[in-house]
Amino acid sequence: MKHHQTIFIADFGSQFTKLISRAVRRCNVYCQIVPHQKLLETIATQECRAVILSGSPDSVNDDSQNHIITTLIEKKIPILGICYGFQLIVKALKGKVALTQKREFGEAHIEILHPSILYDNIWQVGGAYPTWMSHSDHVIDLPEGFICLARTQSIDNCIVSHPDKHIYGLQFHPEVTHTPQGITLIDNFLKKIANCKGDWNMKSYKSEGIEKISQQIGDGYAICAISGGVDSTVAAVMTHEAIGDRLHCLLIDTGLMRHNECSQVLSLYRQKLNISIECIDAKEHFFNALKDVTDPEQKRKIIGRCFIEIFENYALNCSTHKASYLVQGTLYPDVIESMALGGKKNVTIKSHHNVGGLPERLKMSLVEPLRELFKDEVRNLGQELDIPQEFLKRHPFPGPGLGIRIPGAITQEKCNILRAADAIFIDEIKKNALYDEIWQAFVVLLPVKSVGVMGDGRSYEYACTLRAVNSHDGMTAEVYPFSATFLKHTATRIINEVKGINRVLYDYTTKPPGTIEWE
Repeated sequence: MKHHQTIFIADFGSQFTKLISRAVRRCNVYCQIVPHQKLLETIATQECRAVILSGSPDSVNDDSQNHIITTLIEKKIPILGICYGFQLIVKALKGKVALTQKREFGEAHIEILHPSILYDNIWQVGGAYPTWMSHSDHVIDLPEGFICLARTQSIDNCIVSHPDKHIYGLQFHPEVTHTPQGITLIDNFLKKIANCKGDWNMKSYKSEGIEKISQQIGDGYAICAISGGVDSTVAAVMTHEAIGDRLHCLLIDTGLMRHNECSQVLSLYRQKLNISIECIDAKEHFFNALKDVTDPEQKRKIIGRCFIEIFENYALNCSTHKASYLVQGTLYPDVIESMALGGKKNVTIKSHHNVGGLPERLKMSLVEPLRELFKDEVRNLGQELDIPQEFLKRHPFPGPGLGIRIPGAITQEKCNILRAADAIFIDEIKKNALYDEIWQAFVVLLPVKSVGVMGDGRSYEYACTLRAVNSHDGMTAEVYPFSATFLKHTATRIINEVKGINRVLYDYTTKPPGTIEWE
């Protein structure tokens, strides 16, 4: 297996940490996000090309993190500190950080004071350039050996460096789109300071991944959990390339699928991919397990457990083979959001059914060929695998299905109502040639009822909300700007055609602060 140079991103709880990782990947360099508490033990066992220290909602007000900086310097590992990460470097090396008199949030222009390899192809000495700030603290005094490279009208130390030790600090956020040329600045750090080759791409990942799967499974048999979405399809095709007909794909009808989902997926797989697939009717199993459950975390974990029970039972009782491996389309965002973040107060955003929902003692060995990838990388990998566009252009559909689009208790009646409304929404999107312009669109059935007037009578039925977003990787998302005409027409169709809904809303929440799904 080819070894890729690795950048580690120490997470201190910033909402932008994941954007840093995406920026690094865009530079064709492999990276991993590590909670800051685990950084040193991680780099002690793995080769580390450089470390990027993320921002944080916290202030640098104690010495508990000093050992991270001093250890990295002892190991002569290049460091890029962003915002809090920059302040942490200064504090650890006996500089001074204090609350600024004038906080900076949003655009701020930096003035370049000295040349640097960090920005030699994008910014010139004497020029003023826009960046994006988000800080209350700032650096007052630099440690010995550091030089100030840029400032703003409000703060003196906006970019600093210790060239001999390959340490750089930025008070602004280069990873956000609001900092023009920010990605190029990160690329300079990676290629010119950390000496990364930039050899991370989907063509190499394809061949290496197939080889890795082949080595892991050997001459064994595997089951692949199929939903029909991009992730599970790419995982299945990649595994099929590695082990051929020893892969058996299972589509589980949970009762939480979209309108005609199972028949459509089965047809696509059999006609387009020529991969063995079987559908198992497990609606009763899932509905019984989810009865009266309202907590979102419990829902995800119960759904995850139900999937595993079905897969293990299938593997145990299959007459032709005994599958001992389970293939899943787990992505890197699933892993990130299911683990505790790196701030002082650890927070798990949500346990994904295929990560946090798995039992502690799984009877099958997991095969997760996409675990290191973001969604856009998976689509690129799918193209390398020559997967038809019908699969690659499908909107994401979560493994827990409608179970996380029905806040509150789940019933078959609610699922039927939601299925009908969702089908109308998607139908209108396709009729208006908007499907390929949107990352993901769906309907959420709200756990409230409202009074309405339908015909000459009073109605008291559910409200639903439409949700449509655009995103590159699922880590951040912007709301899709439908026209008022589209929303009015779609709402009218849902209310007229779906018995059980008398009010339709549109969700304008971005990610962050919200998530794409509701639960």
